[in-house]
Amino acid sequence: MSDAGSMRPDAIAPLETAADVLAACDTLAAISRSDSGIDRRYLTPEHAAANATTAGWLKAAGLQSWQDGAGNLWGRWCPETLSSEREVPRLVIGSHLDSVPDAGRYDGILGVLLGVAALTHFRQRAEESGGSRLPFALEVVGFGDEEGTRFGATLLGSHAIAGRWQPGWEIVEDEDGISLGDALERFGLSGQTAARASLQENPPLGYLEVHIEQGPVLEAENLALGTVTGIAGARRFAVNFVGQAGHAGTTPMALRQDALCAAAEWTLAVEALARDVQAGRRADMADHSLVATVGCCELRPGAVNVIPGGAALSLDIRALDDAQRDRALDELLNEAHRIAARRGLTFHCEQTHAADAVACDEGLMQAVDAGIAVTGQTPFRLPSGAGHDAMAVSHLCPVGMLFLRCERGISHHPLEAVTEDDVAKALAALIASIEAVAAKYV
Repeated sequence: MSDAGSMRPDAIAPLETAADVLAACDTLAAISRSDSGIDRRYLTPEHAAANATTAGWLKAAGLQSWQDGAGNLWGRWCPETLSSEREVPRLVIGSHLDSVPDAGRYDGILGVLLGVAALTHFRQRAEESGGSRLPFALEVVGFGDEEGTRFGATLLGSHAIAGRWQPGWEIVEDEDGISLGDALERFGLSGQTAARASLQENPPLGYLEVHIEQGPVLEAENLALGTVTGIAGARRFAVNFVGQAGHAGTTPMALRQDALCAAAEWTLAVEALARDVQAGRRADMADHSLVATVGCCELRPGAVNVIPGGAALSLDIRALDDAQRDRALDELLNEAHRIAARRGLTFHCEQTHAADAVACDEGLMQAVDAGIAVTGQTPFRLPSGAGHDAMAVSHLCPVGMLFLRCERGISHHPLEAVTEDDVAKALAALIASIEAVAAKYV
């Protein structure tokens, strides 16, 4: 377990190269509540240490650094040709510093550190050339809670800056019975300071997020980088098939009300519909981004010699087009009712999560395309099936995302891996993307 209150010696040098960024990822990976893997949650001592360590790299580069009222870490560089006041136009680069339990070291963190390196680049270049051509300030943000691991409510930090902090969140408790409100107070913050972290009165001109893809598409295409077109909207449900438990040896097959068999039939129907939509075999649902997953199944009573009388499942369905997603959802829920009725069971479900799809801004996508082209790669566009802070920030300003290839698409796992060459290309693409935004802004 890390010493969450200390600054590591290697945190005092500025981040300038891909090798620096990867070494910084290793440094942050050591800040964990667990000895066996990376586990860094919102408003914990580890969160505070990650913020302090990242602030060290910002300060080493001569950049401003501060923590907002929701616990997000910020850095800033403003060209001398502009006023230093916060009201000047600014472009924000960011991602998150928290992690899931037993996490990889690049999910979120790599994007924040690449942002720090980009700001460092522009400040150093301005010093060397005697000025800067950028018509806006640059800010980097390391959000404190994207994963939602501690309190179950995701994107808390980015919702705060978007002016979407909900006071009701403060009564939500973690696994130790500590409320979000109490955790904020222990961190030196409060629900009031979190709400005041809103940037609605002076929104940025845009937000760019760099993130590992968390999927296998770029690797399959043999490409290092991709421009994200949008983030899929997701709906999740707790699903139940209720039949009749019975003796496995005495109940004839024709008289059974087996909840597992109904659940299995429906799970295959979920897979079949999503595969057909992705493959373009459903003209009425033309969204190749649609995916649907049954991730959990719990049987009742769960004995080897008892027919399952109940099956509790989860459903996660996502797509870039909310209407297409909901059309597929309606078909799947109707199919569940048909299966249950045919087998003499009942079916019911409850929605547990809903998030609308977010489209990336076309101007920012073009800037990211231009940034990728600078690296010598042909621009490539793809959607994100995973949620990101950009979803919340989209309520504040236009958003864009740059994806970076990760080995075998593995994420949320210690085997998460990237190459130094790809990270170098991502940094070059981010810098060039910022310059492309500047060219259009002028």
